[in-house]
Amino acid sequence: MRCGLLGRTLSHSHSPLLHSLLGSYDYALFEIPPEQVEDFLRSGPWDGLNVTIPYKRTAYALCDSLSPAAREAGNVNTLLRRPDGSLYGDNTDAFGFSYLLEKSGISVAGREVLVLGTGGAAQTVCSVLHRLGAHIAAGYHTVPPCTKTLRRTVTDFFPISAPNRHQNAPIVINATPVGMYPHNGRSPVNLADFPHCEAVFDLIYNPLRTALLLQAETLEIQGFNGLPMLCAQAAAAASVFTGAPVSYEKIRRAEDTLRRKLENIILIGMPGSGKTTLARLLARDLGRECLDCDEEFLRRTGLTAEEFLIKQGETAFREMETEILRDLGKRWGTVLSTGGGCVTRPENRALLRQNGRVLWLQRDPDKLALSGRPLLRNTTPRALYEARKNLYADFCDEAASNNADPARGLAQIKEILEKS
Repeated sequence: MRCGLLGRTLSHSHSPLLHSLLGSYDYALFEIPPEQVEDFLRSGPWDGLNVTIPYKRTAYALCDSLSPAAREAGNVNTLLRRPDGSLYGDNTDAFGFSYLLEKSGISVAGREVLVLGTGGAAQTVCSVLHRLGAHIAAGYHTVPPCTKTLRRTVTDFFPISAPNRHQNAPIVINATPVGMYPHNGRSPVNLADFPHCEAVFDLIYNPLRTALLLQAETLEIQGFNGLPMLCAQAAAAASVFTGAPVSYEKIRRAEDTLRRKLENIILIGMPGSGKTTLARLLARDLGRECLDCDEEFLRRTGLTAEEFLIKQGETAFREMETEILRDLGKRWGTVLSTGGGCVTRPENRALLRQNGRVLWLQRDPDKLALSGRPLLRNTTPRALYEARKNLYADFCDEAASNNADPARGLAQIKEILEKS
């Protein structure tokens, strides 16, 4: 069976890996220009097809028959070419979002829910929320939308830039692309404007933690990304393609596999704690790319990190370090060794955590390898450790000891990763 994903720009798609975990069919990426889409949908080399932006509505209009979910949402993301050549359209995003809600444990019945966005994803979300009995307000960027699905399901429309009358909403759902790679760090709203917010859903999964979700974490609001929805909708699409029932166990395995593949493993800790050595060992062991902030300093400036610090001063050094982390933090599936002082700038926390599992590599200050460390000229290792230890604790997910030989440090890191 020939299946695949249709879209305009698909270079960062994880769908081939995802579908390899869900079914035994060929799965390809089809990047088709707009002027060729209709011909491709009618006669292209496919039997089953997933459809992503900007072609969902085009596909919807060409379908000969639709599932109830597709009719309700007003768009399709899954197509099946039947033996007679007719096109059947389904919306498995509806199943995916329902799965995400169920997994979160958040009830929406009878509650006000703010949906940010009015595009195809928002229409699907609103159709599910309406079915579950939520009171929906939808935010738009430019002009209020007029699709049948939204008119039927939404009780109020508001400009996202001025959500004043919905500040008491307990649930916020981002169905816009704001904050998605490569525009990491952007957020559609400021959660501080919603003092009664209890839960935030962001349908984005790249990065794994958007700026919106990182702010929710800071404000101690429950946050959920779009990875479970992605895996569940793919499983439902696989069911459309093959006729086999949806496997919830396969959804869980696919989600775990994809999360582990996407997540960077990031080592922070004191200078001389062994971050570079263990990052290289870990990357080699896991078959990942190893990134090193010190090496990136040399590549960009022609100076080592120590030389740059001495010549340009600490302020310029920290600014360059943040620029490096802004770029490297967008990557996925790597092992990253950071500079010991990256925790001194609060903005670096989000840059590391957006796609990273952050491990604090701990070593007794008396055992640190500290030759050639300019910042230690006017202080002691223990004093520097005392000044930074709370920052390391705030940045990290877990800590790993590296007081013995590298092999034991590597073993402890792998044990932590296997449990996550």
